Amino acid sequence: MFKAGFDNNAYLRTQSEKIQERIAKFGGKLYLEFGGKLFDDHHASRVLPGFEPDSKIRMLEKLKDKAEVVIAINAGDIEKNKVRGDLGITYDMDVLRLIDAFRGYGLYVSSVVLTRFQGQASALAYQKKLEGLGLRVYRHYPIEGYPGNIPLIVSDDGYGRNEYVETTRELVVVTAPGPGSGKMAVCLSQLYHENKRGVNAGYAKFETFPIWNIPLKHPVNLAYEAATADLNDVNMIDPFHLEAYGKTTINYNRDVEIFPVLNAIFQRIMGESPYKSPTDMGVNMAGNCIIDDDAVCDAARQEIVRRYFNTKCQVRKGNADADQVYKIELLMEQAHVNTTARPVVEAALKKAEETDGPAVAIELTDGAIITGKTTSLLGASSVMLLNALKHLAGIPDEVRLLSPMVIEPIQNLKTKHLGHNNPRLHTDEVLIALSVCALTDYNAKIAMEKLNELKHCEVHSTVILSQVDVGVFRRLGVNLTTEPNYQTSKLYHG
Repeated sequence: MFKAGFDNNAYLRTQSEKIQERIAKFGGKLYLEFGGKLFDDHHASRVLPGFEPDSKIRMLEKLKDKAEVVIAINAGDIEKNKVRGDLGITYDMDVLRLIDAFRGYGLYVSSVVLTRFQGQASALAYQKKLEGLGLRVYRHYPIEGYPGNIPLIVSDDGYGRNEYVETTRELVVVTAPGPGSGKMAVCLSQLYHENKRGVNAGYAKFETFPIWNIPLKHPVNLAYEAATADLNDVNMIDPFHLEAYGKTTINYNRDVEIFPVLNAIFQRIMGESPYKSPTDMGVNMAGNCIIDDDAVCDAARQEIVRRYFNTKCQVRKGNADADQVYKIELLMEQAHVNTTARPVVEAALKKAEETDGPAVAIELTDGAIITGKTTSLLGASSVMLLNALKHLAGIPDEVRLLSPMVIEPIQNLKTKHLGHNNPRLHTDEVLIALSVCALTDYNAKIAMEKLNELKHCEVHSTVILSQVDVGVFRRLGVNLTTEPNYQTSKLYHG
């Protein structure tokens, strides 16, 4: 059952105030490395119930008159056609998506930086494409011995070789389609160029996780480790902050490891370092906006279990290795949670055993668990969805929301005209059919009106679902997990 544990309004207010405070500290120009997802941070909304997925972009919207956005993309990722796992689109396409999204909020995107540029043919073609769309594009190059060779890095043959990115506003948000894109390097390169031009400018980092002012083994921070099991990120106490201030704060291994290098770079560029620890660099206020720690802990433990199932599925698909599963199992032990904390798992497995076929279960916000099995007309997800809507609308089980007369023409269209082998209706097709029936059928109408009540509900499937069903559940705000099994023994699962 959903229970808010995070004050989103306080977050929007205090976060924008903190960033403005940091801008003032550096005399009116700040390069802000912006990590994580800006528009669709569903991980944060799951582990911090009450946090809205678009909170960060709404916070930036408050600063839009002062801010501009620079997007970094690794030229090597363009060459490799690197794909965002959650969206299934390449990084170069995601840059275009990000630009459109920023503009939709009234934010100014000033340029794109191709990092680690080495003349890659695909990167050159991409630059031409962006410039054809009216965007400014800059090139940053690899630096030999980076990040250890500080004398070379902070020189005209290091950062000085990079093209200077023209900016006009006091807050420059540097973001990227994913990790490894070179956001920090772009910020530091700009500091070098600004300093040579006599411009006072500073650097700060905005990462939501790990949250610096909650305990190291807090479930929210453990959930972050589970989410980044593929990156081998490890949360740790910031030793630099502890030494400088005698206070325990939380950071993660990569920032702690790179801090001595950053400190030396700051000293060479600015004369002295403005920070005594990696925690000092951050501006994240999320920890101050937790209003119910129990609710947040429960939500984070659930997220760790979800990550466990999702990672097992990625291993089954060949997109992850077993070591990631072992890491999350260890995190589950530290968080004192196991798969029994997810009641829909047992319900779905029991239904599958009873019916000898795929099954899906959902836990509704009233605590009821509703199941669905595969039939000749509908997939298990579709059956479960209809059953759940009937329960929420108070419609008796024996009432059919969709008659075979409605379903069969759609099946005929799929198999005889559109080339589908599977005649069963997916969740999107069921919802379209239900919305049409709602025009003349009262039960279908009141069932459709209950769709918004599925948000935050937990769902588990005994087989890996199609991307269509996964997408529908995501858009409904449902938290989905699946067993690491395919419904068929085929090698290709489209």
